[in-house]
Amino acid sequence: MLKMRLQRTGRKNEPHFRVVITDQRNGVQSGKFLDIVGAYNPKAGTIDLKKEAITEWIAKGVQLSDTVHNFLIEHKVIEGKKISSLPKKTSVKRKTK
Repeated sequence: MLKMRLQRTGRKNEPHFRVVITDQRNGVQSGKFLDIVGAYNPKAGTIDLKKEAITEWIAKGVQLSDTVHNFLIEHKVIEGKKISSLPKKTSVKRKTK
């Protein structure tokens, strides 16, 4: 399944991210992707998105990661509610003796 997610680039302590279309089974830093549809610079706070390419990929059935989904809603590429991208808490199971 194809997925739209962030891929980290840049040096240590200078993060830059690409918004890429990749197979879900590929690792995040494998460098294997089909298309670059945007860029994100967290230090400068800039997000560059190719809106036409993103809507085409979504129409083809690409799944979005939670963070990319929130970016697209924030920049009005898609409509909907934001998704919490924090890990979900699970209860700790105690062992009984």
